[in-house]
Amino acid sequence: MTPPPRPKQLDSPVLPKIFKYTGKIQVWVYKRTGGRIGGKWRIGAGFRKPVPTLLLEHRGRKSGTTHTTPLLYITDDADTVIVASQGGLAKHPQWYHNLRAAPDTHIQIGRERHAVHAVTADPRQRARLWPKLVDAYADFDTYQAWTEREIPVVILRPRTAPD
Repeated sequence: MTPPPRPKQLDSPVLPKIFKYTGKIQVWVYKRTGGRIGGKWRIGAGFRKPVPTLLLEHRGRKSGTTHTTPLLYITDDADTVIVASQGGLAKHPQWYHNLRAAPDTHIQIGRERHAVHAVTADPRQRARLWPKLVDAYADFDTYQAWTEREIPVVILRPRTAPD
C-alpha cells in the first residue's frame, strides 16, 4: 500500500511546538488518572486500533532538566520498545538524543513506574521489531516513508540496580 503524500505542514516550525504542548497536556492528564485517560493513542491508525502509551522520563543532555514524554510502545518479552518517529519529521526527537546521553531512566505505564536502560536497536533487532511496531501502529510505516532518516527503534530493558 502506498503511503499518503507527505503533508506540506510537516516542515512547519510550529509543528514541534504543537507536539511539545499537546504532550505536556497528555502527561498531566495521564499522571492524574494513572493512565486511564491518555494511556491509549486513538489518533491516525490508533483510531480503529488504540495503541498503549507510556510516559518516558529523560534528562536534558545540556540542561540537566528532567522531562516526561508520552510515547506509543509495544512489549517484547521483558523489554518495552518505543520509536523515535516524531511523526516523520526530518530530525530525531530531543528525547532520543537525551536517552543516548543518559540511557538509565524510568518509564511509567499506568500507575507503575519502572527503571529501564535504553539501547538503540541494532539493524538485526530493528528488522525483527519494526513489523511488530507497524502491526501495533500502521502509521509508523507512513512516517518512515515521509523522512529520509532511518527512524530509530529504542529498546527499554528492565533495570534492577539503583539509580
